[in-house]
Amino acid sequence: MPGARAVRLDANSHDEAVGRSTRHFLQLKDLTQTELEHLFGRARVLKERQRSHSLYQPLRGRTLAMIFEKNSTRTRVSFEAGMAQLGGSALFLSSRETQLGRGEPIEDVAEVISRMVDVVMIRTFEQDIVQRFAAHSRVPVINGLTDEYHPCQILADIFTFIEHRGPIHGRTVAWVGDSNNVCNTWLQAAKLFDFNFHVATPPGYELEPERGESYESMHLECFNDPHDAVRDADLVTTDVWTSMGFEDEAEARKREFADYRVDTEMMKLAKPDALFMHCLPAHRGEEVDADVIDGPHSVVWDEAENRLHTQKALIEFLLLGKVES
Repeated sequence: MPGARAVRLDANSHDEAVGRSTRHFLQLKDLTQTELEHLFGRARVLKERQRSHSLYQPLRGRTLAMIFEKNSTRTRVSFEAGMAQLGGSALFLSSRETQLGRGEPIEDVAEVISRMVDVVMIRTFEQDIVQRFAAHSRVPVINGLTDEYHPCQILADIFTFIEHRGPIHGRTVAWVGDSNNVCNTWLQAAKLFDFNFHVATPPGYELEPERGESYESMHLECFNDPHDAVRDADLVTTDVWTSMGFEDEAEARKREFADYRVDTEMMKLAKPDALFMHCLPAHRGEEVDADVIDGPHSVVWDEAENRLHTQKALIEFLLLGKVES
C-alpha cells in the first residue's frame, strides 16, 4: 500500500521537525535576553487587553496539561486562567490522581501526555524531573517550580520592576533569607540583564558554590549581614524561611533566620524609592514585617497578578513564536 507508506514517512518527518523546533522553559537562561524582553513587551500588551476585556484567543483548540506534585495557589490559578483567556483549556493533574503517584516512569508519562496536549507545565521537586520529562516530550515544557529553580516567578518579578521603575539593567537587587530556588533564579537574571545581585543568608544557608562560580562581582556579592546587602538597593526581596519539603527544619530555621527579617529599619537602608517583593505566601512577623509587605514600598500584589500576564506571554511564545500584534 504505497499510499499508507507515504503517509507514514510524512508523519515521521513531521515528528522530527517538531522535535527540532520545540523550546522548553526549564530555567530562566533557556531564553535569551532578547527573547525575555520580547515576553515583557507581550505581557504588557496582554495585560492591557485583559483589563479592557478585549478578546484575544489565538490558542483556541490548544490544551495545557498542568502536573502538580507540589501544592500551589498562584501557579494553578495563573496558568489555568491564562490559558482560558488565550482561548485554550487547561487540565489539572496531581500525582495523587495519576499513575505518577504509583511509580510510572516520568519518561513514559512524557511520551503519552505530550501526544495529547500542546504544552505542559510541571510543578515538582527535583529539577531532574522536569529535565527528563522535557527530554521525552514532543511539546514545550514549562518549569512551574522545582527545588532548584522558579523561572516563572522571576519573569513576573522583573516585569513588575520594569512597570514601576523601568529597566533593571545596572540596578541592585538584594535578596535576604534562604538561598532557595527563587534566589537561584534571580542569580541567573543578574547575568542575563546585567544588574547587581546581593545575597544575605545565615551561616550554613549560603548560596551553593556551583550556583555562583561563573559570576563576577559585578553580578553577585554575598553578605553575612543583611543590612549591608540591602544598603542602596533598588529592590529588596525575600521568601519564606522554610520552603516546601523542609518542614522538619521549621523551628530551627526560625531561630537561625531571626536576624534576617525584612523590617522597616532594614528598608530604610535601601534607596528611598526601593521596591519590596515577596513571591508569596508570606508569614508576617517571620521573614517580613507587616509594615513592609503592606507598606508603601511593597508591590507584592502587582507581582502576584503579573504571574498571569507573563505566563500568557510565555505560552504564546512557546507555541506561536514571536507575535507582534
